[in-house]
Amino acid sequence: MKRLTICGSTGSIGISTLDVVLRNRANFEIFALTAHSDVGKMAAQCRVWRPRFAVMADESAAARLVAALSADVPETSVLAGAAGIVHVATHPDVDYVMAAIVGGAGLVPSLAAARAGKRVLLANKEALVMSGRLFMDAVRENGAELLPIDSEHNAIFQCMPAVDSSAGVDRGVRRILLTGSGGPFRTRRLESLHDVTPDEACAHPNWSMGRKISVDSASMMNKGLEVIEACWLFGADPDTVEVVVHPQSVIHSMVEYEDGSVLAQLGNPDMRTPIAHALAWPERIASGVAPLDLAGASRLDFEAPDLDRFPCLRLGFEAARAGGSAATALNAANEVAVGAFLERRLRFTRIAPVVEATVAACAGAAEPGDLDAVLDVDERARARAAELVVAAPLVAPAPSVTSAPSTMAMPQ
Repeated sequence: MKRLTICGSTGSIGISTLDVVLRNRANFEIFALTAHSDVGKMAAQCRVWRPRFAVMADESAAARLVAALSADVPETSVLAGAAGIVHVATHPDVDYVMAAIVGGAGLVPSLAAARAGKRVLLANKEALVMSGRLFMDAVRENGAELLPIDSEHNAIFQCMPAVDSSAGVDRGVRRILLTGSGGPFRTRRLESLHDVTPDEACAHPNWSMGRKISVDSASMMNKGLEVIEACWLFGADPDTVEVVVHPQSVIHSMVEYEDGSVLAQLGNPDMRTPIAHALAWPERIASGVAPLDLAGASRLDFEAPDLDRFPCLRLGFEAARAGGSAATALNAANEVAVGAFLERRLRFTRIAPVVEATVAACAGAAEPGDLDAVLDVDERARARAAELVVAAPLVAPAPSVTSAPSTMAMPQ
């Protein structure tokens, strides 16, 4: 019986994790759940799972949760704020930590879990992008296990030799091939991207995700961040990592070896597969994902990414090659720009220029040596990106009342 803390339990990854655990209740116990401010979802989860702790990052939400649980879930202690999340991510009774808090907010608890020697199931790619060397050093020095939850990195992990990832390309790996669907704008006319709405950007053709991650997919910034993450996870040089657009999202990534072999991991586009893999590794457990129907899929297409259509992907590669604090600044600027786009304060096509200008202004050649240095770069980059957003043209007018509302929930 492994005890699990889920950081970000009310978001899409957290909900999928609970679904996998539900199918394997003999193997796992929910020790703690954390969320930002969604008291309704958190209270419902606590009534089902009866965790020892429930943490709300928002302190007023924590007070509301105490009131909601006092009558029927008295055994669950409610904590508040970032310190509470770190407490349940590092508690000595915890074995595994699902790191699924979206964005830079997930860095501190994820890093703390690594330093506490936990098995970290990393769904928060931004944490590793922001603090790559610091994070990997913490994993190595504290005997932690780092297992990727991103479908692409989990696929690569499954296709790699079962040896220490720090060995990198010495294991006979020629290339790492990250696949991406191309999102909702893969074939849309370039000139029309100027006027896309947040709901259009969040309408991913294959995956059900939170709104920030969906926008990153639409811009392919998610692939840029994944290139950086892959370099850290697998000891790879940026020039050995390639991105291939694969609209069907059946092949989740591939690894090519020096002898010409290419190993691919296939499956339906459902995050419960990588979650189940990481929870049970090196064993296998049921995930609830439907079997892959290859005959029904009929065809698998591949194409090179169009960097004119997806300039954010180019920025990700440039940050990976530049090193230093470029990736930290890139991530911070992207979060600010995407947030402004979702709030209809920035055009979709202005996300990449804001990010590029911020990295140019804030990134340094020296890699941040500690957490304070990482957070300093992050803070400066966010401030600069916010200034650039104010100076940029506003997003197009809101869609008409006949437009279909988004059904995707904001992750908490």
